[in-house]
Amino acid sequence: ILRKTLSKRGVRIITGLGKYFRHIDKNRNGFLSQSDFKEALKIFHLEIPEGDFESLWLILDDSKSDKIDYGEFTRAIFGEMNEYRKAFVRKVSFAYMKLDFNKTGSVPMVDIRKCYCAK
Repeated sequence: ILRKTLSKRGVRIITGLGKYFRHIDKNRNGFLSQSDFKEALKIFHLEIPEGDFESLWLILDDSKSDKIDYGEFTRAIFGEMNEYRKAFVRKVSFAYMKLDFNKTGSVPMVDIRKCYCAK
């Protein structure tokens, strides 16, 4: 049911959920409780009957830890990345590491200008 709903409303819902998950993850451990996840679905108008929610939770919480992380959620919805996407992510990661030579986790425009010429 959730996959059908998400396929109708697209990537904006997934990215919005990701931002919301990070926002409500107060202790920054990367995990959400069942009640937090249920609240997130409600806020994004992804209403799921209680019985279906319990089934969904069992799938998402495959480690049986009574919590899920955003990675588990996206893998359950989209599946694993294909080889093309994995290769693309590796290339982008490599390029980012070259730009972030100070290893700060952000790249100021001045550093990008040092490495890139748009001529």
